[in-house]
Amino acid sequence: MSDTNEPVESGGSAAEASGATASADTGAEGGRRVRVVLVDDHRMFRTGVQAEIGETARTGVEVVGEAADVDQAVTVITATRPEVVLLDVHLPGGGGVEVLRRCAPLMADAEQPVRFLALSVSDAAEDVIGVIRGGARGYVTKTITGTDLVDSVFRVQDGDAVFSPRLAGFVLDAFASTDAPPVDEDMDRLTQREREVLRLIARGYAYKEIAKQLFISVKTVESHVSAVLRKLQLSNRHELTRWATARRLV
Repeated sequence: MSDTNEPVESGGSAAEASGATASADTGAEGGRRVRVVLVDDHRMFRTGVQAEIGETARTGVEVVGEAADVDQAVTVITATRPEVVLLDVHLPGGGGVEVLRRCAPLMADAEQPVRFLALSVSDAAEDVIGVIRGGARGYVTKTITGTDLVDSVFRVQDGDAVFSPRLAGFVLDAFASTDAPPVDEDMDRLTQREREVLRLIARGYAYKEIAKQLFISVKTVESHVSAVLRKLQLSNRHELTRWATARRLV
């Protein structure tokens, strides 16, 4: 279940978080270390990733912080300055794309860049392209093994682009093809969660069904629908469905 109201968590003391350097360290297998922040709105998933890759002496990965929504993510990333952020695409507060936008100066820092690796259950085209356009160095799905995830983290630390095998060809085709999805200014106004609600509404889901599917309340669904209608300047869910169908989002 989602736990978006929890406080930002850090893997060490505040002094350790703010004072640690971002350079590679020694002491793990292979003599390499990488400092990582986990951003995902599901506590159980973060706990599982921490257990899988966070045994620093074995993996070389040191988890220095966690966050469950956009505001928490920006706060903990700014405080800890990790080498790599494992970033979920769908987050309360604007999604992974919003985290990337607000952390753009950290990504652009020539001396101590923070690099992002999307780690998501979604393999939707718009999600992949959205975060890559936002500055992420790669995109892997949550079916990845712990060993492969550790390898991906180190590769991103080195500046490589990393994708799950099934997504790699798609990403190349999408950016090379003249049929690649153009920038849609209307869609860009919507948060990731609003896009999810939009698609489900367009597919005929009732508010209760959407709430169950996204682990949110019916009231929250209603708020998202109102926001979507306002941003797209539409009047009702029927117009919304036509709008989504015209863009092949259904």
